[in-house]
Amino acid sequence: MQVQPLGPVVQAALKLGQSLELAIDGTGHDGQGVGRWNDLVVFVPGALPGERVQARLRRQAKRHLEADLTAVLTASPHRRRPPCILADHCGGCSLQHCDDGVQAQLKQQLVLEALRRLGGLSLAPDPIWAAQAPLGYRNRALIPLERGSEGQIRAGYYRRGSHRIVNMNRCPVLDPRIDQLVEPLKRDLAQTDWPVDVNLTDQGGLRHLALRVGHHSGDVLITLVSSHAELPGVEQLAEEWMERWPAVVGVGLNLQPRATNVVLGPNTRVVRGRPWLLERFAGLALHIAADTFFQVNTPQAERLVPLLAQFFAADRGPRLVDAYCGIGTFALPLAAAGATVVGLELHHQAVEQARANAERNGLQGVTLLEGDVSALLRDQLNGADGLVVDPPRKGLSEGTLEAICATPPPRLAYISCNPATLARDLGHLAATADYRVTRLQPVDFFPQTSHVECVALLERDGG
Repeated sequence: MQVQPLGPVVQAALKLGQSLELAIDGTGHDGQGVGRWNDLVVFVPGALPGERVQARLRRQAKRHLEADLTAVLTASPHRRRPPCILADHCGGCSLQHCDDGVQAQLKQQLVLEALRRLGGLSLAPDPIWAAQAPLGYRNRALIPLERGSEGQIRAGYYRRGSHRIVNMNRCPVLDPRIDQLVEPLKRDLAQTDWPVDVNLTDQGGLRHLALRVGHHSGDVLITLVSSHAELPGVEQLAEEWMERWPAVVGVGLNLQPRATNVVLGPNTRVVRGRPWLLERFAGLALHIAADTFFQVNTPQAERLVPLLAQFFAADRGPRLVDAYCGIGTFALPLAAAGATVVGLELHHQAVEQARANAERNGLQGVTLLEGDVSALLRDQLNGADGLVVDPPRKGLSEGTLEAICATPPPRLAYISCNPATLARDLGHLAATADYRVTRLQPVDFFPQTSHVECVALLERDGG
């Protein structure tokens, strides 16, 4: 959406806190409603297309306005009461006020607009795969912590647009088996004398609570994220938790002293139990640690496996490369289906878990290589029949794109959680390596939020 810079006359006429009456006619990339005031674009979180709302001006950016919803004058028929009592305050979910079917439609439109605007592609994505469970789907939580003035523990996600914690006891998008632990864990942590503050760095103290559950197994890992390697009494507390909750198979202490948005540090000490949980994924038994990446929506991630296997004709034994393979989420099922797979991953712990999981499942056709993905790709793409990429939100690096375009395999599957960087990279691959997108499949991995996963299937002539 094109927006014009504010002219001096308009800027002078606007005041922060001013009330605006707006007709909402679109949705922004973060799920906020989009309206216009005197031909200026205004973003209003919590508003839906088709509504007339009252909003208070909060911010004048150089090229748009931002306002807070104060009243819905004419409601959309798709507006509903949010399933979470904190939805108006917590910044974790931006679409809880919208019914699930329309959430999927909005995400479909966001993907379409990103492809057109950022990738220059006139593609029609396939209909989005709606979530099988719109609530209780997240198998992992990374929760900021702080200690209140009376010693109580405040735990929750940040208020929209800030770093202020919205205190919570329950979160309806979390798997109920970890959601039910939040409140009693807060009570137990309040009884310690540990410093607790998400912003602690140099001085020792607790910063985050990390919870992970195996969707199919029910195994639970509890991890305390601290800026210091020692929390006095943590061993006894861990023992009590494992006795109280039989599903808890391990308690860990992760060290993260750096001032960074990266929640988990590279080192996790096992306090009690074991460092991994068991998960059944696409017919395989995977061991997953507390500090490695795994898709947060297990059932939706499993739906991608047959899509990839069919695209690459895995049963015919192709040679595939899986870049950013992590613990082997897709590399291992593709190998089980008949492909020979080389997985590339930068993070040592993930590579070690992938190797152990391959051996555990008796998979002979998997090779895992540790190192910079773009550097490894230059050698591994020679003779490859296909490539899977599942990069972080920032998309493919310049070096990775160069490596792909220098030796482009016949088929490429791009898995992305960010339509903007996906569209950018697809445009580059089409222009530079003559790829064409044969299918783009949006998948709702993250109900109640504006985030959406996509799988783009690309082929070159003769692929």
